[in-house]
Amino acid sequence: MNKNFFEVKNVDFNVDGKVKVRNVSFSIKNEGDVICLLGPSGIGKTTILRTIAGLEKINNGSIELKGKILSSSKKNEEPEDRNISLAFQENSLFPHYTVEENILLGSERNKGKKNKKISFKEIVGLLDISQILSKYPHQISAGEAQRASLARSLITQPDLLLLDEPLSNVDQSFKEEIQVRLKKILNKLKISTIIVTHDSYEAFYLGSKCGIILDQELKQFDDPYKVYHFPNSVEVVNFLNRGILIPAKVTGENSLENEDLGTIKGNFIKNYPRGSNVKLLIQPEDLEHDDKSNLKLEVVDRKFRGTNFIYTLKAPSNTLIPVFVHSHHIHQHEVDEKFGIKRPIHIDHIVCF
Repeated sequence: MNKNFFEVKNVDFNVDGKVKVRNVSFSIKNEGDVICLLGPSGIGKTTILRTIAGLEKINNGSIELKGKILSSSKKNEEPEDRNISLAFQENSLFPHYTVEENILLGSERNKGKKNKKISFKEIVGLLDISQILSKYPHQISAGEAQRASLARSLITQPDLLLLDEPLSNVDQSFKEEIQVRLKKILNKLKISTIIVTHDSYEAFYLGSKCGIILDQELKQFDDPYKVYHFPNSVEVVNFLNRGILIPAKVTGENSLENEDLGTIKGNFIKNYPRGSNVKLLIQPEDLEHDDKSNLKLEVVDRKFRGTNFIYTLKAPSNTLIPVFVHSHHIHQHEVDEKFGIKRPIHIDHIVCF
């Protein structure tokens, strides 16, 4: 039986004797995999990272890395013996050292290691921080400090890298480029990584698995595609905020009925008996625009997102339904106009609760 590279089994994560996240289990299957933990502020994501790093103890369950128990009710390996690197969200650079000296502190930890896979110069180049190397932490922006702290963590080449909101202070215009560079570095070094973030797009891009933490629980842990398209609870749907739930009645093996939209067909993720009353998940891309359709709803809002519009439509029942349309569509609708929805409505994955 193949063991996972890293594993958390049935752990309560605590701070000051209070449980923040209860009975958590997840794993990193292969060395070099990246997973992301998503959740609102204050939910306990940072506590999970601190505990994995050895800064908090556990009272039940176990945390294992490369087949070795790091934490359990009977054991707590000291942080310096774990070969785990934790980069905090806030600026953790030493104020009396330059950026270069701060990064090289990480390199000191790496002295005895063989097979160094990346150099100081490469990391500095990939994170685009060569212009700030001679500066002190108080002379650089929060985003630059975050990247410098990330460089220091990466250069240690730890067995496990823990990143707490690593790009939260990076300018939005630069964030996607840094995400690409970070992914490139992690793939090159094959450093197993756990990233904590509140940005679902960041998590879906960087992580091979995503965990959603809500209400003191790890609600779902799965591939990003499945987390988005097959959310396993109403709580996950509401947190991702990528659609709405509307009332519907199951009318057949592949169909249901809604008073505003009429008949909807597709493949149910979970089977429901005919006649069941359910809440149907409608995501913005599930409905198609069609001016010739006889199903027309009123436009109450229109958000331009560059590559697309998100129209908010009001149905006769006053339900507000979001619909995605590419920005090059011919007829752009204004607020108060009627917006046609293509019939028959077909949704590939019908998700109901």
